[in-house]
Amino acid sequence: MRRRDLLPLFGGAALATWPLVARAQQPPKTPRIGFLRFFSAAASANRAAALRAGLRDLGYVEGKNIAIEFRFAERFEQLAQFAGELADMKVDVIFATGSTEVEAARKATTTIPIVFATHADPVGLGHVESLSRPGGNITGLTMVLTDLVSKELEILKETVPNATRFGVMFSPNAPSHRPALEALETAGKKLGISLHRAPVATVDDFDGAFATIAREGVGALLVVSSPLTVSRTAPLAELALKHELPGMFANRENVEAGGLMYYAPDVVDLTRRSAVYIDKILKGAKPADLPVEQASKYRLVINLKTADALGLTIPPAILARADEVIE
Repeated sequence: MRRRDLLPLFGGAALATWPLVARAQQPPKTPRIGFLRFFSAAASANRAAALRAGLRDLGYVEGKNIAIEFRFAERFEQLAQFAGELADMKVDVIFATGSTEVEAARKATTTIPIVFATHADPVGLGHVESLSRPGGNITGLTMVLTDLVSKELEILKETVPNATRFGVMFSPNAPSHRPALEALETAGKKLGISLHRAPVATVDDFDGAFATIAREGVGALLVVSSPLTVSRTAPLAELALKHELPGMFANRENVEAGGLMYYAPDVVDLTRRSAVYIDKILKGAKPADLPVEQASKYRLVINLKTADALGLTIPPAILARADEVIE
């Protein structure tokens, strides 16, 4: 073959292989995380910072080698819309903080991995098959709300031992609150107390709920944690003081705002630790094979200023168990 005939042949071969070389040299695709939260952006700042910190510990820097698409729903109806948006964007992972957000994300996608940080009851709500083998596209960390509220009620009873009727404020929109209420009824019977339920769907329901509770003559109030009760800490604390009700909460923000006490795991720490699940999934692990981790460290915090305002003496045994006292 003549030399001039070889040149087009080699040139064609080079052109044919060039796209393969170019593709091999392209930088890897930046993974995208969808952050779905039933809160305002301001109220979610600590959780967003915790997730960023957890990812940073694993080598992910937002804007450099990972992207986060934030969706903050300030109304319950927005959750489905925002979950659908993240699914349509085909993000690599949806971080849905708790059971309410997970339910919306689950309805939006059965293929995109979903990671939660503070799920109340993943097995009871059917979001995973079991804690050890989730079996689907959802996994993460849980605080097992049914166990938590039972323990909260026990501590509250010890704090106000003479009370026999307790108010329970809950959200009818939170899927995890149904089994939590059943657990509270069981715990109440063992403690010899009766419970009065007070549903609150919006902040406008607070006044009516407290008025109803007051008419029932309850001696204390247990607030089942929900995005609404955490995002409206000041009104809750003010109404509890106004009606002279010792309150048990599951979020530190409520106690800092003037609530009496809270008993719960550190939700910020759980959010930071959820980054480990995201990292494993981005590296090829399947959510179905990643066991759900249960919270193991719980904190009891008491606001003594509020106790004084209520004219309540905290029993020494309860004070001795407190991890922190606000004075």
